[in-house]
Amino acid sequence: MSTPGFELAPELQRDCIELADWPLCKVLLMNDSQYPWFILVPRQANLTEIIDLSDEQQIVYLTESAKLSKLLMSVFTPDKLNVAALGNMVPQLHIHHIVRYKTDAAWPAPVWGKFPAIAYTDEQIAQLKSHF
Repeated sequence: MSTPGFELAPELQRDCIELADWPLCKVLLMNDSQYPWFILVPRQANLTEIIDLSDEQQIVYLTESAKLSKLLMSVFTPDKLNVAALGNMVPQLHIHHIVRYKTDAAWPAPVWGKFPAIAYTDEQIAQLKSHF
């Protein structure tokens, strides 16, 4: 379901690892091993809000978000799964899915900008990719 002209925002290209292409979305991994942090980005050009998607695409987006959420709950068994669409810094439509534990470095605060990122190793990335 990619549209001509779709490109990942430069910030997402810089900070994330591409894991998979689902029917509507790219599945990204934020390259910060302190938190299992995944992002869904619809492969559609010029989107900033969920309401910019067609009604059918909104349903697919929600379905893919639920699929990712269930996968993360199963693989990571977190204390909490944070799901958010902010877009203040990166206006391209995307939804964060962040696995949180009461023992993680930022708990209970938000993870954004709390600590410098610690990149994943190639082995860790390969293991995470195996789930997609």
